[in-house]
Amino acid sequence: MHIPDLTLPTTLANILGKLPSTPPCWALVTTLNQLKKREILQVDMSLLSGHSFEVHILDADMRLHFVADDDHFSVGNNTTVPDLHLAANLADFARMMLREEDPDTLFFNRKLVIEGDTELGLIVKNLLDSVDWSATPLQRFMAV
Repeated sequence: MHIPDLTLPTTLANILGKLPSTPPCWALVTTLNQLKKREILQVDMSLLSGHSFEVHILDADMRLHFVADDDHFSVGNNTTVPDLHLAANLADFARMMLREEDPDTLFFNRKLVIEGDTELGLIVKNLLDSVDWSATPLQRFMAV
C-alpha cells in the first residue's frame, strides 16, 4: 500500500488541534503496551525507563506525551519538556510505520524532526526498525 504525500486539510487540522490529546495518547500507550506484551515490540524497558516522549503530528497539530518506566508505557504530562521529541506529518509517520520510508530518509529529507536526547532517539529508531508489522493487525490493513 502506498501512502500519498498529503497533509491534512487546514479545517480538519484546526479541529484536531483543539481536541484533548489524552484519548489518542491513551490509544498510543495501550497499543505500545500490547505490542510489548505480545513480544512484537522487542523492547528493553530499562533503556527507556524514566524518559518522557512527545510525538507531534504536525499537520494535525496534535501532541502525544507519554513516559516509560521499567514495565510499561503510560500517558505523560504535557507540561514538561520531553526527553525525546518526534515530529512529522501524519502521512510521513504512516509511511515510516508501514516501512515505505526509512526513518533516516525522512530525517535527512527534513520530513521527520527528532530533538532531544540523541542516544534515546537512536534507541527508539532502532526499536521501530525492529518491529515485525506482519505479526500485527496492521498487516491486514496493508494487504487491502
